[in-house]
Amino acid sequence: MNFATRYIAVRAAAATGAIVLSLPLLLGAAAAQDKTYTMKITLPTLNDPSHVFAKNYAAAVEKDSGGRIKPEIYPASQLGSIPRQIEGVQFGAIQCAVIPPEFFVGVDERFEVMAAPGLVDSMAHGERLAADPAVLKVMLGLGAQKGLHGVALFDNAAQSVISKAPIRHLADFKGKKIRVLASPFQTQAIERLGATPVAMTLGDVMPAMQQGTIDGAVGGIVVWTPMHYVDVTKYVTETGQPAVYAIVEISKSWYDSLPPDLQKIIDTDAAAQQTAILPVAIDIFEKARKGWTAAGGELISLPSDEQADMMKTFASVGTDVSKPKPLLSEAYKIVTEAAQRTR
Repeated sequence: MNFATRYIAVRAAAATGAIVLSLPLLLGAAAAQDKTYTMKITLPTLNDPSHVFAKNYAAAVEKDSGGRIKPEIYPASQLGSIPRQIEGVQFGAIQCAVIPPEFFVGVDERFEVMAAPGLVDSMAHGERLAADPAVLKVMLGLGAQKGLHGVALFDNAAQSVISKAPIRHLADFKGKKIRVLASPFQTQAIERLGATPVAMTLGDVMPAMQQGTIDGAVGGIVVWTPMHYVDVTKYVTETGQPAVYAIVEISKSWYDSLPPDLQKIIDTDAAAQQTAILPVAIDIFEKARKGWTAAGGELISLPSDEQADMMKTFASVGTDVSKPKPLLSEAYKIVTEAAQRTR
C-alpha cells in the first residue's frame, strides 16, 4: 500500500471513529430535547391573584416549552402547610411556590421586608414597587444559597382584618388575639394597637377562629371571600396596611437540572406574568369586596382621623424592627427608597 492509499485509509478510519464517538453525544442532546419535566406549583390560597398567577404562569410555561415542562397546580395548601411547602421547594420535591414572602423569614430574615406598614398607598403603587429593579434584585436573590431561585414578586392584595366581633375603631383592637403572618413587622404593628399577635399559617386560621383561639386575622379580602370565611364571621375591617405580597420561588436544584432554554422560559414567563397580574389582581380584589357583602358580610373602614392615627402609630415600625439587624436594615432602606421613587 503506497503512502497516498495509507493516508486515505487512516483519514477514513478517523472519520468513522469520530462519528461513532459523537453519536452518543448527539443521541444525548436529542434525549434532553425530548425529556419532559414535571413542575408542581404550590400555594396556600384559592381563587385569588396568586392562584390566577399560578394558572397563567403554568399555561405560559407549558406552551413556550412545547410541552417539555408539565405544570401541576396545587392551591389551598394541598401539598401541606406553608412551612412544608417551602421545605418541599428547597429540597426539590416541589418545583414552584407562590407564597407571601414573610413566610420565608426562616430562610432569610430579609424576606419580611415587604411586610413593613406604610410602604405603599394603593395596589398600583404596590406593583410599581415590586417591579423596581433594586427591589427585585434584593428580593429575588434571597435564598439562593438555601435551595431557592426567585422569579417574580407582586402585590396580591391590600390588607384587612377579619374578626369575630366588629372592629370599627382603633380601641376595638385592644385585648384581641390577632393572627399575623410570620413577620416582626406585623407583630410589632399589631402590638402597637394593643392586640396580641399570633403567628399562624392560613390553613389554621379558620379552625382557630371557630374555636375561639384567636379573635381575628390579618390577610386579604381576596382570601376571605373565595375561602368562605363569611361562614365564620361577617366582619372585615379594611386597614389597607401593609400590602400582602406574593413571591414566586423555584426549586434551585430543579432549575439547575433544566437545559438553558427551559431555564430562560421559567425566568422570562414569570417576569411577564408579574407585569400582567396588576389589572387582574385589582379586578379580583374589587369582585371579592362585592362578593363579601353579597354573601351577607360587612366591610368596615376606620374613621378617617383614626386611620391617620394608625398610620402615625405604624410610622416607625419599619425602622425600629430593622435597625438592630444590619442586613435587614440595608434591605429596608433599599425598599423604602424605591417606595418613594415609585409613589
